[in-house]
Amino acid sequence: MRILPIRKFVFYSFLLSVSTSYIIAQNQNSGLSQDPKFEQLLNEKRKINASLTVNESYKIQIYTGGSENAKKALNEFRQEFSDIDATIVFNTPNYKVWVGNFRTRIEAERNLADIKDRYKNVLLIKPSR
Repeated sequence: MRILPIRKFVFYSFLLSVSTSYIIAQNQNSGLSQDPKFEQLLNEKRKINASLTVNESYKIQIYTGGSENAKKALNEFRQEFSDIDATIVFNTPNYKVWVGNFRTRIEAERNLADIKDRYKNVLLIKPSR
């Protein structure tokens, strides 16, 4: 009497494992449709990130304070020194205007002398991420 239930158990177990293995083993037929502009945008982003090596360059800070005054200082600087890059950086709670992207300290100090004539609180900095 005991042999029959064991055979049924083995049979049903085998049947269950075969049917589940067929269900689990499905083909992967997924296709990814990607816009070609996405790859172009990704390459542009990589170029920009590669050019923004913050740790290797010196910058000159011409302003620190509120948002509106930082925008004014940035616009004034861009009008006077159009050949030097300038940007606003937010570090809680202040906005800072950083100008230049100088590879060497000597190059930064040369530009610092010109900028000091126009702005009072000017700092030469080497920012880190």
